[in-house]
Amino acid sequence: MALFTLGINHRTAPLSVREKLAFHSEELCRALTDLMTDGRIQEVAILSTCNRTELYCQADAPEWVSPWLAEYRRVPHHEIEPYLYVYPGREAVRHIFRVACGLDSMVLGEPQILGQMKEAVRIAKASGTLGTTLNKLFQNTFAVAKDVRSSTAIGANIVSMAAAAVRLAERIFERISDQRVLFIGAGEMIELCATHFAVKQPKQIVVANRTVDRGLALAERFGATAIRLEDVADRLGEFDIVVSCTASQLPILGLGLVERAIKTRRHRPMFMIDLAVPRDVEAEVGDLDDVFLYTVDDLAQVVEAGLESRQSAVIDAETIVTARVDTFLLWLQTREAVPVIRSLRDSAERTRRHEMEHALKQLARGEDPAVVLDQMSHRLTNKFLHAPTQALNQAEGDRTELQAVVSRLFHLHGE
Repeated sequence: MALFTLGINHRTAPLSVREKLAFHSEELCRALTDLMTDGRIQEVAILSTCNRTELYCQADAPEWVSPWLAEYRRVPHHEIEPYLYVYPGREAVRHIFRVACGLDSMVLGEPQILGQMKEAVRIAKASGTLGTTLNKLFQNTFAVAKDVRSSTAIGANIVSMAAAAVRLAERIFERISDQRVLFIGAGEMIELCATHFAVKQPKQIVVANRTVDRGLALAERFGATAIRLEDVADRLGEFDIVVSCTASQLPILGLGLVERAIKTRRHRPMFMIDLAVPRDVEAEVGDLDDVFLYTVDDLAQVVEAGLESRQSAVIDAETIVTARVDTFLLWLQTREAVPVIRSLRDSAERTRRHEMEHALKQLARGEDPAVVLDQMSHRLTNKFLHAPTQALNQAEGDRTELQAVVSRLFHLHGE
């Protein structure tokens, strides 16, 4: 069995490709179970965010995992193959550690990825696809992330996606306090965006969500109002700023809907941020003259602004990651020896039981206990030493290496 990571992220693929391979949490259990049915996968966890979809596997080989991914997401394999990466062994461990630390994120050092990874592990455990190796790997992963965040400045001066959205809005509108803002969705990313926009005290904040109670709970935190998701079609034209991030598999805001909203606004500009993967807003909406549409990939240039001040922290973080990779791989090597150790102990135990039964029969016949114990100890010694002695006697060519191994195994210090 080999440990490897297979995936796609914001560095290797555009949003139009990433959204085709995205998994929502509700479907992960079914996907994990489906992946395990073949028998070639021993352990697996899937991490899927707006920036990446990655499979962490303990398996025979990675060659068939990418075809499974393409088939499961109903995408032709040739369309995704150029964007996929596969990291084996050491590279896989290092990659997972770096992802958890925020070193591989679009926003360097961002903390949300760690929570997303913990949720992926929770789902894998619930699905029964997390075994000893991946469980130990993720324990180490979370420890590394904690160490990096507590001992380096990797999280300092972060320009988050939410903050970047506000900065972009301020380029379009002179004052956000004069604008009406609509948030579509009520998840963590929308909550972060609402927090940043609320500081600017917009004229109105409205939260639209499929589950009204959840939308209302978020709205109350910011003195906002909540509406049903289906009401957005009639009210879209009221808003100057629209931020959307839902788990919908299909766009919520289509071209026709936005065109009608722009007409009711008499072509006053509308600023839209689509943070969902797959996208909530049809891509064609960005071609409208009065719409300023930005996706997660478009925010990359803004978040890069705070990167330079954290570069020195990256060096420290990478040093910690490298050291922890070596520690985990050492543990993994010891795991590979477990079957041999178990077999060795089983063999010795069988020999011990056989000689014990033989000695008890001798004692039952009334033979001298001292003689019986002496004979049993001689037989045990001969049987335990038979295999290594035979190997030394029958060794061909240079026996130096074999002799050194035997000396180390039995702690021999010959003259």
